[in-house]
Amino acid sequence: MGNDGGSIPDRRDLVRTKPKAEQADKNNQIIAQWFFCALSKRPLQEPIVSCGLGKLYNKDALLEHLLGKVVYGDAEQICGHIESIKDVKTLKFTRNPAKPIADPDPTRPNASFICPLTLKEMSGTHPFVYLASCGCVFSSAGLRALASPSASSDQPEQRLCPNCAKKYDKAAGDIRTINPAPEEQERMRAEMDARRAVASVKTKKKRKADTASTSAEAAESDAKKARSAANAPSANAPSSVVAVARSVTKSLEAEEKKRKEHMSAAVASLYKPKGQAARKETFTTMGTFTRYA
Repeated sequence: MGNDGGSIPDRRDLVRTKPKAEQADKNNQIIAQWFFCALSKRPLQEPIVSCGLGKLYNKDALLEHLLGKVVYGDAEQICGHIESIKDVKTLKFTRNPAKPIADPDPTRPNASFICPLTLKEMSGTHPFVYLASCGCVFSSAGLRALASPSASSDQPEQRLCPNCAKKYDKAAGDIRTINPAPEEQERMRAEMDARRAVASVKTKKKRKADTASTSAEAAESDAKKARSAANAPSANAPSSVVAVARSVTKSLEAEEKKRKEHMSAAVASLYKPKGQAARKETFTTMGTFTRYA
């Protein structure tokens, strides 16, 4: 190690330095993000879905995870923020017509999808986005260059999808980056948490409104039943109640009959049975009873 006349040590031989952390190959990272499912690590095949953080998944793999929760060991770190299939959006891609049947270079596969606006390949070289309202996928530059406020919209942030003409709102976070950088992913996570908090409040308010409406309907129904029971004796009522009701009805009918028997002929003529022809009156007799009866 020196001082023997044979060699002269330098700083690298005498001072131990901390070894540099191994860095993953950037090319392999891009291929893993843009050509393989983030959960199953299998090649991406339609239907493909994306979460609020912009990661790409095979829909069948994500369904397996949601049903089993034990299929993939690292699922909690990758997609622990996905609680149901409603938390992802099925993407609508434009197929690449120039893609060959077999990829000549497996380390750099050819892109299966392109941007319908700029015809750029979705290979990780150019940033791509999707619209949360419809799921259509575009290059970020193509959508930014084409997007303009809708002429019929009062809100300047509302625009129409150039592929399916469905409305999307930039201010509401409908434009979401696919495989964003770590800094942008943190911003997207904060936006996702904010949307979930708002949705939770709306759900609670809706449940309270539904509960209040159901209670009001039940109370009204009970009141109607109570009024019906008070007006007419129920078939399931006790026999004593039914008997009392019948006796009261009979007594009222008897009193009415007795009252009609002691009526004068003039008063009785006012209670003619239905269908009986009215007594023909002359000018001299018309209204006599009204004045002198």
